[in-house]
Amino acid sequence: MLDAAGRSEQYIETNGVTLRTIVEGEGPLVILLHGFPRCWYLWRHQIDPLKEAGFRVAVPDQRGYGTSSRPERIEDYNILELAADVIGLADALGEEKFYLVGHDWGCIVAWYTAWLYPHRLHCVTGLSVPCLPIGPAAVNPPGLDETFWYIRYFQNPGVAEKEFEADIDRTFRSFNGARDEGAPAGPRPRDATFLGDGPAATKLLPAITEEDHAYYVASFTESGFRGPINWYRNMGRIPTLAPWLDRAQIQVPAYFIAGSDDPVLRFTNNSYDLQDRSFADLRGKELIDGAGHWVQEEKADEVNAALTSFLNSIRSEISA
Repeated sequence: MLDAAGRSEQYIETNGVTLRTIVEGEGPLVILLHGFPRCWYLWRHQIDPLKEAGFRVAVPDQRGYGTSSRPERIEDYNILELAADVIGLADALGEEKFYLVGHDWGCIVAWYTAWLYPHRLHCVTGLSVPCLPIGPAAVNPPGLDETFWYIRYFQNPGVAEKEFEADIDRTFRSFNGARDEGAPAGPRPRDATFLGDGPAATKLLPAITEEDHAYYVASFTESGFRGPINWYRNMGRIPTLAPWLDRAQIQVPAYFIAGSDDPVLRFTNNSYDLQDRSFADLRGKELIDGAGHWVQEEKADEVNAALTSFLNSIRSEISA
């Protein structure tokens, strides 16, 4: 059984699945959502600061990850189910309204939860993935072959899983490798694999210790990669599952944080600024200098300060 790294965990039933969830602290509920390829452990540097700020913090392994439920069907990982998981989690924890924060795929889930269930949120904070209008660009972005070629690679069931699960330690040394190592960048041929034939990265990102690396390896050894990659296999369904949201604005107060060197900001041209029109009440954007995609791991203090400040401002408005 995968340990909880000294944290308090619960197995919570929601929306037909069971999510292993770290739950600590007292006060208004904050739910933190991880993305790929991570698990609850991504937020290890944020849990204590949020508790100290007077929040109750819930951090699930989302469906398909860690020791949470792993449905077999690809369609069980669509965005409507993922958002419903979040609402069911809050219900199980006895909270009608809560603060929601997401990173990477967790950010996408957070945006959609805010679109679909605005009456349940005090506010929403996204890390890394700009909130862009739903449409073809979300499924087939202009930079697909150059920067996001792996989205295409992930579409064929069993292919990426086989590659990644052959040597999970090597896989995560590629994912967590220093920026001059890891998976090769640039345009890729259509028959390319993710890791390539070269050696594994020898250096981890400075923010990732060997202990951190080992935890991620253990988590994906437990879960495998099929569930997490099935999230990508539902990308094409996003515009059709909720067509009424086309160009709709998120109505709850929103905040965005990203690293200045995060390649996801290049998902579409000028996505960092284009997202502004997706919000009715955008309270601010924080671009953290020198951070890449794993901004809350790479620049934890800066993220904690920005996030806590925003959440406290909303809490003050609510209590005024």
